[in-house]
Amino acid sequence: MSSSFPDRSVALLLAGVTLALSACAPLIFGGAATAVAMAEDRRTSGVFVDDENIENRALFKVKSRFSGQVHVNITSYNRQVLISGEAASDAVKRGVEEEVATVGGIKRIFNEMAVSPQAGVMGVSNDTRLTTIVKTRFLEASRFQTNHVKVVTEANVVYLMGIVKRSEADAASQLASTTSGVSRVVRLFEYLD
Repeated sequence: MSSSFPDRSVALLLAGVTLALSACAPLIFGGAATAVAMAEDRRTSGVFVDDENIENRALFKVKSRFSGQVHVNITSYNRQVLISGEAASDAVKRGVEEEVATVGGIKRIFNEMAVSPQAGVMGVSNDTRLTTIVKTRFLEASRFQTNHVKVVTEANVVYLMGIVKRSEADAASQLASTTSGVSRVVRLFEYLD
């Protein structure tokens, strides 16, 4: 009986290692995907990380102060920040921008919040669908490297951000503006040429 005890221990140890490795797989592959995205990005890896931190810190500050008064999205690209969503009043809209401005490292803020009731599930779902369609059209057209353009959709308005050549900006704008359901395209690009 004592000889089977080590066998069970080894089996349990192997099962634990297998479980641990399988749980780490998404982290390993996710980390690899992030590394590939950063390698092909026109931002430096430091700015890429800064953008993530700006988004997280700004969102935390806004939601802490204005919970229930806003539906807000914070998007940072090359330290330029887009605030989109809905605010309960002009004062709340201004307050959101003031709160975001307290986050360090931001070069510029575009406050595109609407003063209106918060978007419902259907509206948010439709915006997500439109973003996916626009990105798919970018891929299918193959007119520029798609990870150079960030697409954000809010209330059928498509916001385009990125560090691009003017020809890439024009192609992205044309593809987005001719997508069914898109009411308007707002270009928030930084230009290389």
